[in-house]
Amino acid sequence: MQYIPNIVFLLTLAVAGFVFAKNVGKIRRNIFLGTNIDRTDKKSDRWKTMMRVAFGQSKMTVKPIAGILHIIVYAGFLLINIEVLEIVLDGILGTHRIFEAPLGGLYRVAINFFEILALLVLVACVVFLWRRNVQKIERFHKPEMKGWAFKDANNILFIEIALMFALLMMNAVEANFTEHEGSPFIISQFFAPLFSGLEQANLHFLERFFWWIHILGILAFLNYLPFSKHFHIILAFPNTWYSNLNAMGKFENMASVTAEVKLMLDPSADPYAAPPEADPNAAPQRFGAKDVTDLNWVNLMNAYSCTECGRCTSECPANITGKKLSPRKIMMDTRDRLEEVGANIDANKGEFKEDGKHLLDDYISREELWACTSCNACVQACPVNIDPLSIIMQMRQYLVMEESAAPQELNAMMTNVENNGAPWQFSQMDRANWINE
Repeated sequence: MQYIPNIVFLLTLAVAGFVFAKNVGKIRRNIFLGTNIDRTDKKSDRWKTMMRVAFGQSKMTVKPIAGILHIIVYAGFLLINIEVLEIVLDGILGTHRIFEAPLGGLYRVAINFFEILALLVLVACVVFLWRRNVQKIERFHKPEMKGWAFKDANNILFIEIALMFALLMMNAVEANFTEHEGSPFIISQFFAPLFSGLEQANLHFLERFFWWIHILGILAFLNYLPFSKHFHIILAFPNTWYSNLNAMGKFENMASVTAEVKLMLDPSADPYAAPPEADPNAAPQRFGAKDVTDLNWVNLMNAYSCTECGRCTSECPANITGKKLSPRKIMMDTRDRLEEVGANIDANKGEFKEDGKHLLDDYISREELWACTSCNACVQACPVNIDPLSIIMQMRQYLVMEESAAPQELNAMMTNVENNGAPWQFSQMDRANWINE
């Protein structure tokens, strides 16, 4: 009978781990539905970028209040997980505070530090709730943030408050144990009198109750992540490692177009030579991107890494001036369409069945795409180095090269460049006339 709690804990841990791994596996599968791209160059710079941006939170403090509060929650998430490790080991081995004996006085210092962090996390979460729901900061109330997106952010904050509360209550109850009475922890000591009149048997029951609430809350939180914007907790690190390290103003040339241009400029090339035979089993080549599977896998990882913080949209000049474009919505739409494609594959036993939908038009409108000024403000603002502009430009490439569907003004400009060598509608012979004025 004494091993039943251990067995129940192991089964709970195994089920939670299995469900989490299964859902993460689906997300990984979805990400690699994208086209291949090599982002393994400049490894030293990539490690530095990841440590600075993801681990060091360097871009968060651009907005000091939100940045400092986020760092508190982030530090709490990282460090309090050390205590979670102890809880897991206690659950598996049937022990109680397994690290207390070997660490001695250092253990109490560590727990006190964790308690201070837990209190700070509680305060930070309450402030975040107030900013979203009472102060109603504008970037949290854009059109794309209605419904699930807004509820999701609140859900996470309530879960974190519950986890920290359970941790402090667990310690407060234990402060009344006969063997620990008189040596309460630094924060939970203020809650200990709430349980001082209870018998020892009831205290031990309550301590186990809060212990289970805390660990079950953590396992539930873990399995909530794959359905939440907070999956960025996991993906922020690889996302920053694989981020684009080129200068922001540099656009990638399409390899197929580059090859055609080189062929045209090669004096030794035979213009009448037959093109190489295409692989009949290969998917038809598409210029640019119409759907999520036309984007590269880093673009798709960006979509799952989006924190929905709205910093990109609040910095976007098109959005500020009332245009329909929201870089945050571009990432959310990409993720939603990718989830839909993944569900289609799951429903059809690993094969995608055409559903008549595409990322273009069904999720992202042409008006949004052409509103972008390609200024890179959204890329600069993102705290985890997401690149919405890359998706926008690939979808524009599709519109121009596959559908010839650029706006009239842009078509006129490109025609002038082709015919006159300049965006203005006058002949090349007249291009230098301005110097005579």
